[in-house]
Amino acid sequence: MTTRHSDALVVFGVTGDLAHKMIFPALYAMVKRDKLKCPIIGVAAPDWSLADLKQRVKDSLEQAGGIDNKRAFHDLVSLLVYVSGDYNDPATFTKIKETLGTARHPAHYLAIPPSLFPTVITGLGAAGLAKGARVIVEKPFGRDLASARELNKVAHAVFPEDSIYRIDHFLGKEAIMNILYFRFANSFFEPIWNRNYVASVQITLSEDFGVKNRGAFYESAGCLRDVVQNHLFQVVALLAMEPPAVREYGAVHVEKAKVFLAMRPLQPDDLVRGQYAGYRKEPEVAKNSDVETFCALRLFIDSWRWKGVPWYLRSGKCLPENAHEVIVELKPPPQDLFEDSAPATSRANYLRFRLAPNSAIAIAARVKRKGKQFVGDQEEMYMVEEQSGEDSPYERLLSDAMAGDDALFTREDAVEAAWAVVEPVLQSPHPCRPYRRGTWGPKEADDLIAADGTWHNPKLSDLPT
Repeated sequence: MTTRHSDALVVFGVTGDLAHKMIFPALYAMVKRDKLKCPIIGVAAPDWSLADLKQRVKDSLEQAGGIDNKRAFHDLVSLLVYVSGDYNDPATFTKIKETLGTARHPAHYLAIPPSLFPTVITGLGAAGLAKGARVIVEKPFGRDLASARELNKVAHAVFPEDSIYRIDHFLGKEAIMNILYFRFANSFFEPIWNRNYVASVQITLSEDFGVKNRGAFYESAGCLRDVVQNHLFQVVALLAMEPPAVREYGAVHVEKAKVFLAMRPLQPDDLVRGQYAGYRKEPEVAKNSDVETFCALRLFIDSWRWKGVPWYLRSGKCLPENAHEVIVELKPPPQDLFEDSAPATSRANYLRFRLAPNSAIAIAARVKRKGKQFVGDQEEMYMVEEQSGEDSPYERLLSDAMAGDDALFTREDAVEAAWAVVEPVLQSPHPCRPYRRGTWGPKEADDLIAADGTWHNPKLSDLPT
C-alpha cells in the first residue's frame, strides 16, 4: 500500500455547495493545525478568476464561524490555484497537469455529482494524472448494485484499490469512531452482545428540516440511497461486526464487509417509505413525485451472533428533532420477580449511543424507590463523550486520505455488499405514505416495529448537552 503523503490536492467541483459548506472550513482547520502546506488546485466549469475563488473561500469561512486566525487564512488562500474547464474536454486535464508542476503524488477529490465520477476518473487516467496519485470519491458510490460495480470497474481501470478513497463523512465523526472503541476496549459488554441477550436494535437519524435547495438531488436519490444504504449501514456494521483478528484497520474492513454479506436482502414489506407534506411543492421536485423523504426498515443479520435479532433503522426529514442515536434493547430478566418489572409495565434495560447533536453513552437500569415496596424506576447512567477541539469529519478524512490512511474509508467489497441488501426494494417498493411535518413519519412505521415494541424517539433533553 502506498503510504507517501500527497504533495497536492486537486478539488473538482470547487465552486459547488459541498466545497463552500464543508471543504473550505476543513482545509482552513488543516492549515491552522499545520497539516496542510501543499498546493490546492480548484477545478470547476465557471470562468472564475483566482480572486473569485479566494472570495468564495472567505465567504465560506465567515459563514462557518468566522476567520479567527488571519495568518492561517492568508496561508490557505496562498495555496490556491484555479483551473476552469469542461470535465469532458481533455484540455482541462492538460491544464491541471501543467498546474501541478513538479507534484507527483496528488490527491484528486471528486466533490462533484456522482454522474460525473466516470468522466473525471477516465480523464485523469488519459492525462497520466493517476500514476502515484489517489482519488477521493464522495458518496453515493453508485445508485444500485449494477452502477456501483460499473463505477468500481471504471475506477479500477485507472487506480488500484488502495488508491481509491470512498468518503463517507459519517465515518469521520468522533461519536461514530467511539462505537468501535467502546465495543472492543471494554470487556463487560461482550458476554451479552449477542442474540441471547439483545432483543432488538434501533438506529434513528432524524432531521428537523426539509430538502431545502436540494430538491433536484433528492429526486435522484431519496432517503434510502442518501442516508440508509451508506450512513446507517456503516453504524450497523460497527455495532454488529466481530472482533478484528489483528490490530490494524484492514482487519476491521474485513469484519465490516462480513456484516453486509450476512444481511438478509430487504423485501418490500421490510420497508416503509414516507414523504412529508409539501415536498412536491419544493423547487425542482416533480409534482407527482414518489421519492421518499423518510424510510423505516426492518433488517436481519444472519450471522451466528445476530441470527433472529431484528434491527430497525429509520431516517427522515421534517421530523421533530435533529438527532442521531442508537438503542440496543436487552431482553428482560427470565423471571418477573417484581410486579413493576413485568414487560407489560416497563421497558427492558438498554444501552444508548447518542451520536448527534451531542455525543454521549447511556446505560438504562432499574433502581428501587425508597420504602418497603419493591417498586422502582428505570434510570439512565450517563457517560458523556463530548470533547472540545475535536477534528471535524471532513478535516479528519481529508487529512487521512492525503496521508494514505484508509482506516475510515469504505472498501469495494463492502460497498457492493451493502447495495446487494437494498437491491430488491429499489425497483418495486411500496408507494410512499404521507406524513405531517413535525411528526415521526407515517403510522406504518409504527406498525413495522409493533411486534418488537415501539420506536424510542430521541429527545434532546434526554442527555446532558
